Amino acid sequence: MKKWIVTIFLIGAVLTGILVNVYLNAVEPVKAAEERAMKIAAKETNLSNFSNFQLYNGEETYYVVMGKNNKKEDIYVWISEKDQEIETRAAKNGVTKKEALNKLYDEKNPQEIIEVRLGMARIKKTDRPAWEIYYRNDSDTLNYYYVDFDTGEMIRDIENL
Repeated sequence: MKKWIVTIFLIGAVLTGILVNVYLNAVEPVKAAEERAMKIAAKETNLSNFSNFQLYNGEETYYVVMGKNNKKEDIYVWISEKDQEIETRAAKNGVTKKEALNKLYDEKNPQEIIEVRLGMARIKKTDRPAWEIYYRNDSDTLNYYYVDFDTGEMIRDIENL
């Protein structure tokens, strides 16, 4: 009986070790991207206290972080992974996450909001800061809705994926 308990315990320990290793290897690239984004933002801007890292994969990959300026105001920073080009916007001058969601609810009937994140929407070969809202509609299909961060206007709508 004791052999079975020891055997089950050892198998459980080995499986736990394997799962932890898989998890750590899976999050490693995201952690590396976050560290890279923080270094670039600290070097290229006068911001500090970086937080809220997001990795956005659209037409191009962007790192999005929030920092604080010397007046302690929240500033968003978009960093192109490809060429490290930086866009900054004061949070107070842009559309909030809640306002972007309200715009979606005014025009559509989402059944489930899956994710809302900042990214860049490419419109006529120009990248513009935008809120990307990923949701399911009443037909249970996936949809993307993009709201311009600066104006609050819908700039792209991809439906029924």
